[in-house]
Parts: sequence; structure tokens; C-alpha cells
Amino acid sequence: MLRPLALFVAVLGLAGPAAALEGAAVSTPNVEARLVAETDGVQPGGTVTVALRLRIREHWHTYWLNPGDSGEPTSIDWTLPEGVTAGALQFPYPHRIEVGPLVNFGYDGTVLHLADIKVADDAAPGTTVPLKADAVWLVCDDICIPEEASLTLDLPVAAAPPAADPAYAAEFAATRAMLPTPSPWPAVFALQDGALALALDAPDLAKAGLAAAVLFPMSAGHIKNAAPQTLEVRAGRLVIAAEAGRHFATPEKAAKVAAIPAVVVLTGQDGQTRAFELTATPGPVPPPAAAAGRDGALPLWTALAFAFLGGLILNLMPCVFPVLSMKALALAKKGGGDLGGARAGGLAYTAGVVLSFLALGGALLALRGAGEAVGWGFQLQSPPVVAGLALLFFAIGLNLMGVFEVGTRLQAAGAARTGGGLVGSFLTGILAAIVAAPCTAPFMGGAIFTALTQPVPVALAIFGALGLGMAAPYLALTLSPGLVRLMPKPGLWMVRLKQVLAFPMFGSAAWLVWVLALSAGPQALALVLAAIIVAGFALWLWGVIQQSGGGWVVRGAAASAALAVVAALVVIPGLAAPAATAASDTGAGPRWEAYSPARLDSLRAEGRPVFVNLTAAWCVTCLVNEEVALSSAGLAAAFQKAGIVYLKGDWTNRDADISRLLEAHGRAGVPLYLYFAPGAAEPAILPQLLTESIVMDALGLVSPPSS
Repeated sequence: MLRPLALFVAVLGLAGPAAALEGAAVSTPNVEARLVAETDGVQPGGTVTVALRLRIREHWHTYWLNPGDSGEPTSIDWTLPEGVTAGALQFPYPHRIEVGPLVNFGYDGTVLHLADIKVADDAAPGTTVPLKADAVWLVCDDICIPEEASLTLDLPVAAAPPAADPAYAAEFAATRAMLPTPSPWPAVFALQDGALALALDAPDLAKAGLAAAVLFPMSAGHIKNAAPQTLEVRAGRLVIAAEAGRHFATPEKAAKVAAIPAVVVLTGQDGQTRAFELTATPGPVPPPAAAAGRDGALPLWTALAFAFLGGLILNLMPCVFPVLSMKALALAKKGGGDLGGARAGGLAYTAGVVLSFLALGGALLALRGAGEAVGWGFQLQSPPVVAGLALLFFAIGLNLMGVFEVGTRLQAAGAARTGGGLVGSFLTGILAAIVAAPCTAPFMGGAIFTALTQPVPVALAIFGALGLGMAAPYLALTLSPGLVRLMPKPGLWMVRLKQVLAFPMFGSAAWLVWVLALSAGPQALALVLAAIIVAGFALWLWGVIQQSGGGWVVRGAAASAALAVVAALVVIPGLAAPAATAASDTGAGPRWEAYSPARLDSLRAEGRPVFVNLTAAWCVTCLVNEEVALSSAGLAAAFQKAGIVYLKGDWTNRDADISRLLEAHGRAGVPLYLYFAPGAAEPAILPQLLTESIVMDALGLVSPPSS
């Protein structure tokens, strides 16, 4: 009975799997490490793949060649017999590991790092080749611990071709599938609006479509690892875009980047994933394609509605309301007798407003397409434009005071031909759009950001809706006979009201002069004040000419004054802006520091709560919010008690870092208020219109009791 049983056991042993060719395991507090061979031996002069197998403790991770924002890659130091050589340690592609505000590249679970071992030609069959390796790795969770192990493996030398070791065959196969292969597609990179865009000339892949793509640069500094990455098909090429890293912080640094070695991990629509190793070189990359589903973008109909509402609210801004009132006064002057002319004038005014907004939106789209980091209000980041608007507002004020008249002959001719002064109405619409340029109304921010993410025709439709909303009140007045007839009769009140409306224009001019002083310095301030005085003299002379005809001396003086104004505007662009201060007190409000991405990242890494205020001197809403909500002693005390760091980003002049932060949170212009709570992945976005209680509630603050 024993012999059959023994034979049965022997047969089971022969049929079962052979013992795995593996070295002894070495266990550290967080990792079990060992050397494992892919086959059960090696022939003389042959090559066998040996893996450093790390089984990592749950919730802990090790690192890839480029560890990301922190960490160190795994390394190995071989001690081999004479004639035996080891190839480089191979790394399968990693995955992104979020650690607070940082992102690392690495592995968890079980990972195999492969190395090819070649034995000597004279290795004798029946002997073994002793392999010894000193492996070092960094393993992290909430803390990071460097660990190491001395590992051994005796590799049998056999005359017959070795067989695959079934014990680890699946792990070797899975690891080989994750090893990057050389990319068959040329790759180029370019810097576009603060983002590093890498393009693969892979038309077949672009046509088939991909579910996802992740870019892993082989060395640090090319991208900001924690920033989201986007995948687009542009002009038949696959383009992966990520926020540019420190190597592109300045044009001088960017010019030194001659190549970017990287691994690109592509996932198809069928869920299969492949990794490709490539080296991208500088070259042209197609401009960003519009993406309707981009983060922060609104549905189209919502964007159109928000644009229309924002345009309506623009009519209440102090610089726009006088222009609208001028048109209403002109309508009242007709006494409601010419309803047809009123309608035609309303339509002409609307055309002027809408076309102006289309032109402004088109210029914004063109500048962004050319790689400029600009947003709504970009024109006010140019000192000559600010100075020109200040002069224009001052001139409008003088016109309202009756110092001179605009285009009397042209308007008279237009009235004679059309009965309604259509040219004058059209030009007034353009004027209204121009004076609205410094203003950002509620609802406009999301609508304009959405426009910047859409194809050009859709974007222009949103800008057109903004203009239509601004023109709507006056258009509705002219198209409603009952409203026209209700207009009060002409009289002295019209003259007095027109003169009163001059003062908001003078106030707007003074505000723009202040903006110019902040953006271009005291020399520009002196020049624009001189230009305003000279312009006032020239316009007064022009009024004299209109009233009495004037002589050649008066006309020559007016022309000379106008040339002096132009000369001042030409000189202003060359003046340097004053340097921004790093920190400042804002009256009784919280003390603030100047915003920078590095400072924000540092504070978040420390676990500090951070409030970010993106503002500009030319933003009326921003200034009102700072005065009403952000300048109280109570808020300062609450910030200090909660340990909140206040960062202020001044967008008065162009700043690419602020532009990127605005775009990352669905805004194309200021104001934007963000609160980064400790440990939160994304900030809370506060409303565009603030009160102190709104800020307190959003930040979870309680006003300290008064002493």
C-alpha cells in the first residue's frame, strides 16, 4: 500500500510547478524586497532578466526616475563575478500620487524593476553565478523613510535553453507591458500662454481618438506636476498641455531648453494603455483648440444669458450712464414727434455698441491666439490707452458742459438725409462701448471666460450678446412709442442735467489718471496732466471757432495744442512702471503680501490657510469690494486670529502668473477671490460682489468682540 501512495505523491510532485528561482526576501519596516529571475537558469554567454521585486506596505509608495515634487528614485548597486555584467535598472511607467498640494510620480502595491544580466561565455553548465545587489529606495506615506537591503540570487548555468519561471511569469509580463517603448512619432514642444504644449505627429491616433494621455518628463522643472494636463487634437496632431515649470520661468531660461526627454502614457478608447519614450525638441505647435467642456466654462445658452445681463448692468456704471443719458436727452429734445427717426437712431446706436464689442472681443481672441497672456480689460494694461481714455472722458465732460460741440456739420448732414442723425447715433454707440471698456459687471466673468474657450464664431456671439445687453435699454426706449411720448418736454432742465452729467465723466477721467500713475509712474502722470490742460485749451479754442468762426491764429493754436496732446501720448509708453511692493497695509484691513505662484505653493505646503485677491487699479468692482468688504479692522483681526495669509495679485499691468491663475479658475478678468483652506484640493471661489459678512461666512470666520 505504501509503494502506490509514494508513487502517487511523486507523480504529483512532477506535475506541480517547479520552485521559483528567487533570492531570499529581505524585509524592512515598509517593504519586502528580493531578486527574482524570469527563467530557471541561463546558458553560457546568455542573458537573463532579473527583477528587483518590491512589495510595498499598504498606503506607502516608492518613486519613478523623476520622482515629481519630492522623493528619490530606487537604485541598485551590483556585485558580480568577473565576466558578468548588468544592464541599467528599468522603470515601468508610474502613476500620479497626490500628497497635499504636491504630486509625486511612483508606485504602490508590488513593483518590479528589471535588469538584464549577461553571463560570461566560459560559464560552465552545472555551476551557479552568484548575484549580489545593494538596493536603496525611499518609501513614503505621511513621512518618508530611506530603506535599503543587500540581496542575493544564485543563477544556475545550464546547457539547455532555460524555461520561463511560472511563479512570476504574470508579474514579468505585466511589468514588460508597462515599460516605455521608443515613440514612432516625432515630437515638438512650445510655450503657449504659460503652458508647455507637446505635440505628437500621430495622425492615425488623432483620428482614432484617445481616452487619456499623461506626460511624465524624465527630469524635474519642465512642468508643474500638480497642475492638470489636457489632451487635444489640433490640426491632426495630438497635443498634451501642462502648466510650464521653472525651466520656462523667463524667456532666457526657456531659450536654454533644447530638448525634453519624457514618457507619454496613452490610453485608448478600449481602455488599453501604452507608454512611449520620446525626446521632444522646440518646434511649432498648433494653437489651442476650443474646448466646450473646459473647466469653468458655462453652457452656451447660460453664457449668452450672462453676457446679456452683464451688458445691462454696464449701463449703471458711472462712466457709461452719462452717455446713455445723452441719448435719452436727445430723444426728449425731439419731443416724441419723430417715432420713425427714433427707431432708426436706436438701431444705429445698437449697431455701434455691438460692433464695438465684437471688435474688442476679436482683438482679445487674436492676442490670445498669438500667445499673449491677456484677459478682459487687457486694453487698460496699456498706459497709452489709459491716458487716451482719460483725455476722452475729460473731453466728453467739456462737451457736456457746452464748451464745444461734436460733429455738428456731420450730424446735420446725417439728419438731413435720414431724418434721424444715424451717423451720430452710430458713433455714440461706439463711444458708449469705449467708455464701458474699463468696467467689469457681475455675470460678465463667467461669460467672457466661456467665450475664450469656444470656437471663434461662438465666442463672437457671446461678445455680441454682451453688446446687445448694453444697448438694450436705449433700444427698448426707441422701439416703444408709448415710452417715447412719456419723455418730458424739452426745456432748461435738459441743459442743467447735461451739465451735471459732465461731473461723472470728470470723475472717471481723474480715476484713469490715478490708474496711469500706478501703472506707469509719476512721469506719465505729469505728462497726462499736462496733456489734459493742453487738450482743454484746444477744445476751448475749437468751441470759439464753432461759435464765431475764429481766425487762422485761433485755428493754428488749436492744431498746435492737439499735436502737443498726441506727442504726450507717444512718450508715455516708454516710461517705466513703478516696482510693486512685496507687502503693504491696506488701511485698517488685513496686511497683505504680493501674490506669486511660488509663495502660494509654499504656504499651501505648510498647511497655511490662504486668501487670494486678484485685482487691478482700473477695476471699479475691485475697488468697491476692497473699500466695502476688505478694509475693516474687524476683518484684519479675524484674519490674524485664524492665521490666514492674504495674497494680493495686482493685474493693473500684464502679469502672466495672474493670467494663468484666473484662467485656471474659470475667469477671464478681475476680480477673483479665492480661499485655500488647509488640505483642500481646490479653493473656494467667492462672489464678485463682496460684503464683509460674505467674506467672513465664506472663510468660516467670526468677528472678534470689540474692546
